[in-house]
Order: sequence, then structure tokens, then C-alpha cells
Amino acid sequence: MGKLLLGVNSTTKKPLGFAALFVIAIGVVTAQSCFVSTLQGAGIGGGQFFVALIIGFILTLCYVSTYAELALMMPNAGSISIYTSVALGNFIAIVATIAGCLAPIVFGGPAELLLVDYILDVAYPGLFSHTGFWLLLLLTIFNILGINIFASVQNLLTYIMLLTLVIVGVAGFSNTQGVGSNVQVIFTQFTKVNTRVFSLVVLAIWAFLSIEFICPLIEDTHNPTKNIPRTMFTAAIVILIVHCLIAYAGMRQIPANTLANTDIPHWVLVHTLFSKTGSLIIAVITITTTAGFINTVLAALPKMFAGMAQHNQLPKFFLKTHTKFNTAWVGILLVSAAIGLPLVLLSNAKDVLLTLVISSATIWLFTYIVAHINVMVLRKKYPNFKRPYKSPFFPLLQIIGILGMGFAIIKNAPSPELTTKVYINTALFIGITATFAYCWVKYKMKKGLFECEPIERN
Repeated sequence: MGKLLLGVNSTTKKPLGFAALFVIAIGVVTAQSCFVSTLQGAGIGGGQFFVALIIGFILTLCYVSTYAELALMMPNAGSISIYTSVALGNFIAIVATIAGCLAPIVFGGPAELLLVDYILDVAYPGLFSHTGFWLLLLLTIFNILGINIFASVQNLLTYIMLLTLVIVGVAGFSNTQGVGSNVQVIFTQFTKVNTRVFSLVVLAIWAFLSIEFICPLIEDTHNPTKNIPRTMFTAAIVILIVHCLIAYAGMRQIPANTLANTDIPHWVLVHTLFSKTGSLIIAVITITTTAGFINTVLAALPKMFAGMAQHNQLPKFFLKTHTKFNTAWVGILLVSAAIGLPLVLLSNAKDVLLTLVISSATIWLFTYIVAHINVMVLRKKYPNFKRPYKSPFFPLLQIIGILGMGFAIIKNAPSPELTTKVYINTALFIGITATFAYCWVKYKMKKGLFECEPIERN
């Protein structure tokens, strides 16, 4: 989730090349919640979780191909809201965009900040209190003031985090003194897969979500026809390798029950491998990755909502900027509140972390399904429209993506109790979003719910 690096200056004199785009896309592997979902999935499924990661990877290739076609087909649009308004109308566009953008914030944001409190409390008992809340408040103020403390170090930080993950994975792979499962057991679990593996896919795919967030940067990209698809596909491959290493390290070093039942399995793994030094390592990783994620969210989402407001899909107050600092202060405060309110309400409920992650991933998968449908509809409506990149094997990848992600939504959790909680969260979130979208399109935009915008305007 530390990947929403959309706060790139659109007037930059240096177009973004492959290396810069790769940093943005690969940032997903630095999120704490990705550690948690991967290691808990490894504890729950054992060797089967590798199959879940492969399935997640295949579904990722499908959505990456879909977004590459949409982005290069409408290079001035840069958002799922615009793609969908052309293909399916403004109602679905608003629901899909708000769900896809806000769900990871309302659910994923508090999870990240709760993990900061949890990790620091375990690593250094009694020394820190409500660090997540104060971190959110500080970064909110910085963004309103226009201070981006990560601007000069974000690329370096991302590569350091990626290298750290590889080191942890390799250390777990090479350490033969682990008290987890042996190689033969893991291999047997991998080869004897059953239908339970599908309940692990949402945990696995969490590591791959949001690679498409480089698409809004298409106008700042050097040779986008080549670099947008290449970056997303490369990032997906690197993420698969890294998370397979981390999952294997967890299986070998930590008992399965411990991995499955702790809310901070990444701390358990790092502490096991590096002893007391592990506390310092995980504390640094925790604070820097979470701060980077929250910072970029506060920088990116207000701009995305401002873009929707320009297309009359959201209220015009999202366009308001601070008279002195020229920052979208209204949007920043609203995004901060969307993170802060659940954080305060759940401050003493550390056991909800997995529920938050799966709820966020489930809603995000809904947005990807909409994107796949967009490609299929636009191929039908505009067969001769210029497409610098065409998703191969059409419509096979889109069908696989829709069916796979739909099945993952149905089988979204490893236990019935967790599934119920996730369904409630998902239904409430999409229900509230759909109610807003219905009223806004019908009474504010005064358009038909499924009245499509002309592609020439985007």
C-alpha cells in the first residue's frame, strides 16, 4: 500500500522513465499489511499458499493488461472514473472509483497505523503511545503546508525496503534452524491442493493490488506505450518473487499456528531471524513504510477527487485550494478524517487487522471487475478507436479476471466468521457509495444512471 505516489508534479521537465515508474509500482511490497496478509496466509495454508500467490499473480496479469489498454486508449483521462463513465455511465464510474480509492483508505489506512502502535508496543513496551494517530496528524499538517518530506528520499526508501524484504526472505530460506514446517511438508501441501486454496487468494492478491496507480501518470511518462505495460508486468513478477520468499521464510522459521494467529507475523519473523536487532529493524520498517503510505495517500487522493470534481462527478469543494500554500486542504482533511475516525474507534481492537485487510481487498476486486468490463464494452462500442496497446487474447484475460476475482470475493476469507464480517463491511461501504452516486447522478448531474460520456471528450 505504500504505492499511491501520485503526487508527482505534472509540470516536471523530466518525463518518468521505467525506473521511476517501477519505484511507484513496486512500492506495494513495502506495506506492513502486505507482510501480514502474506505471512498469515502462509500460516493458514502452508504450501497451498504458493498456489494462492500464483493465482493472484495470474489475476494481476489480467488486470494489468486491462489497465494498460484503457490508459493508453485514453491517455488524457488517467482514472477509472473516466474510463467507466465512457463505457458504463457515471453511476458505475462513481461507485467503482470511490470504492476503489476510499476502501483501501478507510480499511487499509487504519490497519497500517494500528500496526505501528502494535509493533512499537511489542518491541518497546511502554515507550510509545498512540504513535499512529500522531503520525497521521503530523503528515496531515505537512501536506496542508505543502511540505513533502519524502520527495527526495522516496525512491531510495523504496529500493531499501525492497532489498530488506529480499534479505529477510533469503535469511529465512538459508537458516536451517527454523522451528516451522520442513521442506517435505511444505512440498506435500503445495502438490495436494484442495478448494480451500481459493479462500487464500484474497490474502495473496493483496500484495499485488494497485500496480495500476501508475496509469494516472501517463502524461508525465516517457514513451508510455512501452513503459506503462512493461513497468506493470515487471512489478508483478518482482512482487511474486519477493512474497514467495517471505512466505517460505515464514513457513520454515515459524510454527504455522503462530503465523496464522498473530496480528504481527512480520515482527515475529524478523525477531526470530535477527533477535534483538530485529526489534530495531522492524520498528524502522514499520514507521517509514507507514509514513510513506499515509503521506502519499494524503498527496494523491485529494488530486484524484479534484479530477472527479472537474468532471462534475463530485462536489466542487474538492477543487478548493489553500490561498497561501496552494494545496487541496479540503480534500486532505477529508481523507485524513476517513483514516482517523476508524483509527480512533478501533484503537483498542488489534484483532480486526485481518478483517480490515480482506475487506479492503474485496472491495478493490470489485473495481477491477468493472475495469475488465470496461475493456469488453469499449471494444464493442469503439472497435476502430486507436489502441496503442491491446490486451492480448481478448476477451480471455478479461473473462479470467472477472471470474477469478468474482470467485475470490465469494471465497474471501479462511473462516465463516471472518467472511460474515467482510461481507458486512463490503455491503455497507458499497451501499453507502451507491446511494450517494444514485442521488448525485440523478439530481445533481441530471443524467441517466447509465448514460455514457462520449469518448471524444476524454
